[in-house]
Amino acid sequence: MSADVSSSLSASAPGFYAARLARPGAVLAPMAGYSDAPMRQLAAEQGALWTVSEMISARGLVMGGDTEKLNLGRPYAGEQGRAVQLFGAEPELLADAVARAEAWFAPAAIDLNMGCPVPKIRGKGGACLLQTPEVAYTLLQAMRAATILDVSAKIRLGWDTDRSVEVAQGLEAAGASLITVHGRTSRQRYTGEADWDAIARVAASVAVPVVGSGDILSAAAARQRQRESGVAAVMIGRGSVGNPWIFRALAGGHGGEERPSAPVRARTALRHAELQTQFYNDDTGRLTLRPLRKVLPRYLPEYPELHAELTQVVTVADVERALTPLLRDAELNDGAMQTGATATAAAEYAVSYP
Repeated sequence: MSADVSSSLSASAPGFYAARLARPGAVLAPMAGYSDAPMRQLAAEQGALWTVSEMISARGLVMGGDTEKLNLGRPYAGEQGRAVQLFGAEPELLADAVARAEAWFAPAAIDLNMGCPVPKIRGKGGACLLQTPEVAYTLLQAMRAATILDVSAKIRLGWDTDRSVEVAQGLEAAGASLITVHGRTSRQRYTGEADWDAIARVAASVAVPVVGSGDILSAAAARQRQRESGVAAVMIGRGSVGNPWIFRALAGGHGGEERPSAPVRARTALRHAELQTQFYNDDTGRLTLRPLRKVLPRYLPEYPELHAELTQVVTVADVERALTPLLRDAELNDGAMQTGATATAAAEYAVSYP
């Protein structure tokens, strides 16, 4: 086991999901190209109930050789409260992948992806399992038998029609500890509106906790959807990109419904870039910051004049240079705070990062 992984806290005991759901908050969704370790760290610091890794191929994990340092599953130092999501369509491979993920990545729980609609994984798992849910049940049973950790599944409503209640009940019988439901079919991909009435029917049909997902772009929307649907919690994806503070608002902490001031958000964008470079261990940033080009402008949507430069950054220094006007304001506010001024961006930052 690598030093990075061994430095993480040990995997949680069974009952992880139930323990986390005993408090208010929301969950960071698994998002390919987004929910990597730096984003998970920012979400966790702001009070996310738990986070979910980008999906990992069970076949790739088992057959890919010595990939203990695989970035998709590797935790940041001391990471807790993270489920590792696997996709696959073969029970033996998924069971082996669960054991390997548990040994290498110290997850708090394991999640089966049954919702990814991307064509390239058809026949290999993901949403195609909704066409043959009886196969999915055997997969989850195999995963359940391979670990003492909680095992969950993330589904869509169905392949092209709503079969979500049937599928959820089958997964519950197979041993799922929790079920997450995205309120669209696979055929819909990300078009149209998420059907929260369908999610509510699933929540009412099973005894295990149900987490609802789809079109949650604000803390107010999260509260309303949770209240109306009866789900145990909501899962947030794109609504959290450039806005980790949405988790703090839902956890009942500092910040309410509002994002922090622009200087605080600029500092966090810079910190995101720093975490990215540290995690991927690339001082040049030539590869590691490329994925952040689509994220950084989301921290500052009301500053379109900064977006062109932020979408071309190569190094942390480039990010700092692009954000200089706002970072300078933050420094000025720091000085004002130290001389007794009130309500500055520095004060917000100190609360945001206890």
